[in-house]
Amino acid sequence: MNVLETDRLTLRKLDSALDAEFIFELLNTPKFIQYIGDRGVRSADDASDFIEDRYRQSYRDHGYGLYAVELKTDNTAVGLCGFVKREHFEFPDLGFAFLPEYEGNGYGFESASAMVTYGREKHGFSEIHAITSLDNDVSGKLLEKLGFTFTGLIDSPEGEKLRLFANKP
Repeated sequence: MNVLETDRLTLRKLDSALDAEFIFELLNTPKFIQYIGDRGVRSADDASDFIEDRYRQSYRDHGYGLYAVELKTDNTAVGLCGFVKREHFEFPDLGFAFLPEYEGNGYGFESASAMVTYGREKHGFSEIHAITSLDNDVSGKLLEKLGFTFTGLIDSPEGEKLRLFANKP
């Protein structure tokens, strides 16, 4: 099910049957593991379960989540973008990740910019947050380009320091 479209991209809900191989590949890229974390997804079957237990459960529980980012030209899934509601934070946060071969094409900016508008218009988010690891400068720069401001450091449940960004209308 399509959630929104941009000039070049379609963002749609993830499907365990359709997206297992893509999620398996994305969650095991070196950058995903370094900057977001190892999700323990070791096979397409694990990825299918992860889609159901995490992404689709978020759609059911919160009405939003992370969505597949596809190229309109050929429906190739190139990344994820959307909102995550973590138990340990009061706010949902904007998240995104892309396969390495599709980085540097503006897809992150295009999808995240549309998602910020979607969050405000569809979900009534007045202030949108995002978090990054301390060393994830690329995501931090993208957030700043999107109008986010670094507001300080917060602790993850594991005690890791994270950078918190906010985007106010």
